[in-house]
Amino acid sequence: MTTVIADELLASFVRDGAVLVPGVLSEAWIELLSDGLDECIAAPDDLSSSLSDGTAEIRIDQFPAARSERLRRFVLESPLGALVGAFVGGPVRFYMDQMFAKPAGAQMATAWHQDTPYYNVGGAALVRAWVSPDPVPREASLEVVRGSHLWNVTYRPLGGRDPGAEPRRRSSSGVEEQRGATFSYGDAITDRSLPRVPDIAGNRESFDIVGWDYEPGDVILFRGHMLHGARGDHVLQRGRRAHAAMYAGSDVHYVERPGQVIPDPVGLAAHAPASGQTLDEFDDVFPLVWDGA
Repeated sequence: MTTVIADELLASFVRDGAVLVPGVLSEAWIELLSDGLDECIAAPDDLSSSLSDGTAEIRIDQFPAARSERLRRFVLESPLGALVGAFVGGPVRFYMDQMFAKPAGAQMATAWHQDTPYYNVGGAALVRAWVSPDPVPREASLEVVRGSHLWNVTYRPLGGRDPGAEPRRRSSSGVEEQRGATFSYGDAITDRSLPRVPDIAGNRESFDIVGWDYEPGDVILFRGHMLHGARGDHVLQRGRRAHAAMYAGSDVHYVERPGQVIPDPVGLAAHAPASGQTLDEFDDVFPLVWDGA
C-alpha cells in the first residue's frame, strides 16, 4: 500500500488533514460492507440512537463491528488499516467504528464538530476512514475545514449536559434524540472549559471548506482533530449508508476526559487505564491491523 500512495496525496494529508483516496476497495469489500451495514440497520441494539431536526433524521450506531461479523472482517482485514498506515507512517490499531444511516429524501445536516473530544483518546495519528457502499454527491457527502487539525484547539462536544442536570432529549439547536437503551448523546457531561465550535454553517464563506463527490470503493481519510460535518440542503433519491472506522497510529494514547461522550470500547475498563498510556498497552482491546512492514 505504501508504494501506491502518491506523494501529492501524502503531502495533502499532512497539510490539509484530509484526503479522498479513490478506488481503494474492491467490489468484494464493498459488498461485505453493504451487507454488514444492512445487517445492523435491520437489528438496532442498545447503542443505536437517532437524531431528528423535525424534517429529516439520521440513525447512528456505536461499535457496529462488535455485533456484525461482516463489519468486523471489514475493519480488521480490508485495505483500510494498511492505507492508514501509509499515511501515518507506522503500525496501526483499530480503535472503534460507527454507522450513519440517512433515509432517502430531505437530508439532515451533520453539525460541524471534531472527533477527538468525544473519546478518551488523543494523538495526531488518530484517523477516520469514512466509506459508503452508496454513491454520495458532493452536496450530501462529508465536508472538512482544511487545515483545522493544526489549529491547536479542542472544541466542546455538541451533545451533553451540565453536571447534575437532567439528560436532554433536544439540543440547543433543536435536534431531538431518540436514545438507545444504554446510550444517549444527551446523557454526556459537557466540559464547559472548552470553547464552542465556530458557526461554520452560518459563515461558510469564512472557512476553507473541502468536500468530494464520493463513489463506492473510495476512502475519505481525515484526522481526528479536524472540524467536519455534512450539509442538510440536499434531497437524496436513495438512502445514504456510511461507515466510519477510527484507527490509531503509534502516538495515540488514553486521555481521561471530564466530558467524554462515546463510551470506551468493551474490555478497556478491566485494564484501569491511565492518561498517557498508548493503545499498544491494551493489545486485547485494540487489535493491530497493520504492523508497519
